[in-house]
Amino acid sequence: MTEARQQLLSLQLQLQTRLEKVRTDLTRLTSADSQEQAQQRENDEVLQELEKHLSDELDLVAFALAREAAGQYGHCSACGDDIAKERLNAVPYTIHCQRCAL
Repeated sequence: MTEARQQLLSLQLQLQTRLEKVRTDLTRLTSADSQEQAQQRENDEVLQELEKHLSDELDLVAFALAREAAGQYGHCSACGDDIAKERLNAVPYTIHCQRCAL
């Protein structure tokens, strides 16, 4: 297994774990107290945004894993140049080199 694949799989597991925790928090019972319910609704809005962000990031990781399996990982999908290792370390699921990302 390549180092890139290991990094992506590790990130995928971390994101899945965080997403499960967010979903668990979203399904918890609500308080009977109306003031607490208002606070919980606000918290739920934040959790829903976080859930969407984590889900989107998981999709990007899955796409990166597919690119890795196809031998395309680390190459810019726009220009074909190599993506800098520093960029891949910072954003392992990126599909663009720094120049094309701008």
